[in-house]
Amino acid sequence: MTGAGGITITTAVHHLSAGGTPPVDTPRGPAREAARDELTDPRYHEHDPNLLERGLDHLWKWIGDLLDSAAGSGPGGKVGLVVLTLVVIGLSAALWWRLGTPQRVVRTRRGLLVGSARTAADHRAAAAAHASAHRWTEACQERMRAIVRALEDRAVLDPQPGRTADEAAVEAGSLMPAHADRLLSCAHLFDDITYGGRAADEHAYLALCALETDLESARPLLTVGTVGEEPR
Repeated sequence: MTGAGGITITTAVHHLSAGGTPPVDTPRGPAREAARDELTDPRYHEHDPNLLERGLDHLWKWIGDLLDSAAGSGPGGKVGLVVLTLVVIGLSAALWWRLGTPQRVVRTRRGLLVGSARTAADHRAAAAAHASAHRWTEACQERMRAIVRALEDRAVLDPQPGRTADEAAVEAGSLMPAHADRLLSCAHLFDDITYGGRAADEHAYLALCALETDLESARPLLTVGTVGEEPR
């Protein structure tokens, strides 16, 4: 005689008489849930890698896959990849040696003629000496100082030791509007090479020389706000 679950009554009686326990037929769904609950016990996960370790494992696996892919597709395989890596490292070292460690230099703008008792002729001579040695940055700086000092000597500008290049250009440009744009351009150049780390060139120096020559023959307005320059 056969009972539920396909187990015969004779077999069950024989199993019990032999001292065994009754067979248990657990449905598949409850059995799966019981196994899942058992595996969530913390004692089974004491030695599992933590989140950081798992992240590093994934990272190294990704890098390894990337290198393997590059080695497989690049010329020379892994040897070519090693050579390419060494070339990149060499170029980086050469650039670092040539340019040095990147540094951000913050310089405070100071007056154009702070603590200077030099005349316009002195600044002009210094500019010419720098230009003859192709030191264009220093030449442009001294030429801009010569321009402002000459305007002070002519009483176009009132002597102000703390005046910046931009302030001098704006004030002089209001009295000489025909040259206002060039004055501002040269003042910005002075700021860029003095405080911004920009290097000047011969073209910039010649532009300053031309501006100084034109300013020498220009007459300022008698009243600020008058359009045009006073006739000579």
